[in-house]
Amino acid sequence: MSRYLRLALVQTPAESFEEFAANLRLRTRSANAAELVVYPELHLCSLDAETMSDSAYEAAYAEPLDGPRGKALSELARELGIWLVPGSVLERGDDGRVYNTAVVYDPGGELVAAYRKIFTWRPYETVAVGRSFVVFDMPRHGRVGLSVCYDSWYPEVTRHLAWMGAELVINVVQTTTTGRAQEIPVNQANAIVNQVWVASVNGAGPTAQGRSLLIDPEGHIQAAASGMEDTVLLGVIDFDRVAAARAHGTSGDSWPWDHFADGDSPLPLPLYNGYIDPATWRPETPPLTPRALRRSSAPLPDHRPGQGEAS
Repeated sequence: MSRYLRLALVQTPAESFEEFAANLRLRTRSANAAELVVYPELHLCSLDAETMSDSAYEAAYAEPLDGPRGKALSELARELGIWLVPGSVLERGDDGRVYNTAVVYDPGGELVAAYRKIFTWRPYETVAVGRSFVVFDMPRHGRVGLSVCYDSWYPEVTRHLAWMGAELVINVVQTTTTGRAQEIPVNQANAIVNQVWVASVNGAGPTAQGRSLLIDPEGHIQAAASGMEDTVLLGVIDFDRVAAARAHGTSGDSWPWDHFADGDSPLPLPLYNGYIDPATWRPETPPLTPRALRRSSAPLPDHRPGQGEAS
């Protein structure tokens, strides 16, 4: 079975919930509408944010995930029958702290994943930080990991998501500065070195700097916004390309997950007070489907150690 997924990255300015719901209904009317729709970071929590103090901002937008906003998002995903990532939201946790949390709803309206941003943009972003990496499964498609904006600058995040089996990493962004220019090659690098799809969706002007993009597991840009325009990037994710890249190599000659050979000793990592254990290095990768095997014409070199199988 082919593992294709129609994906929409919605690069648009911040909206009220009413505007968001009305526009999302319009965007899903087409018979070819996307199965997974993704919005920017804090998309529903950005109107007038720059004019508020931190306390006023949190008072205006922070809610428990099962609060009124969460229930409305659940109902909207169920009404439209889509996988919905409405960006991230301000979450008021059970501990009373406020988090920048990416959320995912399935077509039945269930909250299937919630990821609290780990690398907040300090000192400007004052919310509490998360401490867990999050992936979720899309039945008949593949496994997806979540990151939020500045997380992309820390290679440990995407590397860990890929190690947990993510074949697509969704990076929701609300970059208002010229730093977006650096985020583009950073996201390409994350895709290349981990052999995963990366979807990075930023807000449109005047809210943010735009330039959203979809990158394949070999680092090629499959879809991109040219600037800050209000637009929707449509793309088709072929999850089998992850297994193909790992089996046959990026550009036919690079296998970053297959570096270690049997008998290699653990590699100390003093920076982390830890090590890489060759026995647990490889991520979980679904096997190549017959279709993917037929598509690939790149020969396997004789010296290659292994076939990219999951350990």
